[in-house]
Amino acid sequence: MEQKRILCVGLVCLDIINVVDKFPEEDTDTRCVSQRWQRGGNASNSCTVLSLLGAPCAFMGSLAAGPIADFIVGDFSRRGVDISAVAWQPRGETPCACCIVCQMSGSRTVVLYDTNLPDVCAADFSKLDLSRFQWIHFEGRNADEQVKMIQQVRSYNATQEEKNRITVSVEIEKTRPSIYQLFSHGDVVFVSKDVAMHFGYQSASSALRGFYSRVKNGASLICAWAEKGADAMDPDGTVLHSDAFPPENLVDTLGAGDTFNAAVIHSLASGGSLQEALTFGCQIAGKKCGVHGYDGIAERKQS
Repeated sequence: MEQKRILCVGLVCLDIINVVDKFPEEDTDTRCVSQRWQRGGNASNSCTVLSLLGAPCAFMGSLAAGPIADFIVGDFSRRGVDISAVAWQPRGETPCACCIVCQMSGSRTVVLYDTNLPDVCAADFSKLDLSRFQWIHFEGRNADEQVKMIQQVRSYNATQEEKNRITVSVEIEKTRPSIYQLFSHGDVVFVSKDVAMHFGYQSASSALRGFYSRVKNGASLICAWAEKGADAMDPDGTVLHSDAFPPENLVDTLGAGDTFNAAVIHSLASGGSLQEALTFGCQIAGKKCGVHGYDGIAERKQS
């Protein structure tokens, strides 16, 4: 019997990454230390990490035929990520992002051309065989449609024994009011530092206390806070914390949040406690910040 997969729904794009010694001044010419093409997008990156951690995973998002999509499909294949759920769109262009990674600070600056490619919709989602999945993670994007997708999962779960029910997680990363409706639809809810600070919170723990009234009964709420680690609130209202695990040399933070999310999901899906998952997420995210790209992060694979 096929092992059930973790499905990530959201964006895939091409990242053109320029690594520089120091961040360039505006209106100047500068040389980069290195340049690479990398498959990007939050949900896509999380699939890369899940695969490296040994979790069977799948990606659902939109692509448009062309050379960028050819590169992306090849990279998904190389990583062993199932893309049978990809929605091939008859119009639009696959998004591309230009990224500057600064070696001096480890910062990453991203300029995304989001193009006119339609996002996956509830009609696309309805074609899935949900019995193939144990967990579905939604990167908050077209939330009106994603709520309809989650409702499909709830309807499926209502027909299943508890052991076969699908866990739903949502990521609220961007400060877009339309996405905030997802707070009440996840069994596990990831809220970003950016969103927390937009609402005036100055720490992960204060953000959790402030946002928890928005989540549904029984949900877990998680907020990562960069070098200060991450906090989570469990269904009993207890706040948990993990310190960060910074690398010896900070070289590349691009995708660190996606790495954290994937590692937490992998740990929880494998039966780990919320505290174990929080710590594992911080460990793997720290490992990722010490390498370019993602290869090597599984050296701290959960036992």
